[in-house]
Amino acid sequence: MQATINFIVSIVSTPAILVALIAMLGLALQKKPGTKTLEGTIKTFVGFLVLTGGAGIIQGALAPFASMFKFALHVQGVVPSNEAVVAIALQQYGSTTALIMFVGMVVNVLLARFTKFKYIFLTGQAMLYVSCLTAVVLISTGMKSGVGTILLGGLFEGTLLTVTPALCQPFMRKITGGDSVAMGHTGNIGYATAGLMGKWFGNAKKSTEDIKFPKGLSFLRDSTVSITLVMAIVYLILALVSGPNFIETKLSSGSNFLVYAITQAGTFAAGFYVVLAGVRMILGEIVPAFQGIATKLVPNAKPALDVPIIFPYAQNALLIGFFVSFIVGTLSMFAMIAMGTTVIIPGVVGHFFCGGAAGIYGNATGGRRGAIIGSTVNSLLISWLPLLILPVLGGLKLAASTFADTDYLIPGILLGNLGSYGQVAITGGIIAFTAIVIIWSFFLKESKKKAVKDQG
Repeated sequence: MQATINFIVSIVSTPAILVALIAMLGLALQKKPGTKTLEGTIKTFVGFLVLTGGAGIIQGALAPFASMFKFALHVQGVVPSNEAVVAIALQQYGSTTALIMFVGMVVNVLLARFTKFKYIFLTGQAMLYVSCLTAVVLISTGMKSGVGTILLGGLFEGTLLTVTPALCQPFMRKITGGDSVAMGHTGNIGYATAGLMGKWFGNAKKSTEDIKFPKGLSFLRDSTVSITLVMAIVYLILALVSGPNFIETKLSSGSNFLVYAITQAGTFAAGFYVVLAGVRMILGEIVPAFQGIATKLVPNAKPALDVPIIFPYAQNALLIGFFVSFIVGTLSMFAMIAMGTTVIIPGVVGHFFCGGAAGIYGNATGGRRGAIIGSTVNSLLISWLPLLILPVLGGLKLAASTFADTDYLIPGILLGNLGSYGQVAITGGIIAFTAIVIIWSFFLKESKKKAVKDQG
């Protein structure tokens, strides 16, 4: 039984395999020739490996950035890192997490089939992490690791992963210029908030992507060049503040500290280049393959894919969002030190992926100002909300890490606080959440029909 669970978890938490299987199903449903089905499946599989490999390169380049930052400022505290906290939690909650994830996938497909929210969440590691958060919070409120907890947790996760792409889709249409792909990440609540901030307070006519460089600096239009130069400046400043002794003894294995800093900046840019190549491969395969699923199984279904899928659309906004988000996170850290609270150290990876994406969403609706405001608001959420989720994580509140993204933090805080009123309250709350989403969906359907009728 445990071996079977581990096998299922390994498949659904490995995006390359999960999405390749989805592509294969879609192509088979379209009755494509066996060779075309095999070709599309392999290209989707490899495309996701390219994307995740690029993301891994970026994370690897950001790791010394984080180490230098902590050393230079001499701070200790809790670092938001989904990977770190889940690795700790799975030791105790592994089986419950796996079963919640399976039920959550079924709920997601059923809601996509029978409601207006036609989004199938395909980011495997995010599904695993949400399942883990749900298991931790439910069990920390006193529920036992039984069938009831698994079904309740799966209902909560499946509903959450169906509705959050829907929140982002109006902004995804602006970003991508189409409606064929959705956002399947755990920062969706923050991204939708950033999009709204841009809409309310920004100016969409002045896009970050229209920034004009002087003629002599036109070479900066090449994203590889501009990203390398910007990150090199940042790394060199941190390297100089940290000093050669720390870097050469702790990070670079004796290599010169300035050469090491420049190499990490180049590695970061290389990872970004690889991510863009992976995105192009995936979009070229998964969207056409999904037509078979949309036609046969879930009409009008859209794949909800990981956050790097939007990086090619607004690369200036990505960098602006990252730096604004990280600066706001750093200022928040100093505020926590002054207030004497638990100190949340800004996680560089989280601020790059979530802050950068928030910048892209804010730019889509509010231009440069929207990118800055959107990433600022998102950064405040991921910087301060970890203080509120720590008390509902049971034994994990003592860990040196915690959950990082808005879609863990906000639902986790609400679920945990609801659980403080007892198991009946948390059961009723989850059922009510799913019911509200279903009713909302059908209300939107009726509203749309009414609008069409009125226009007729």
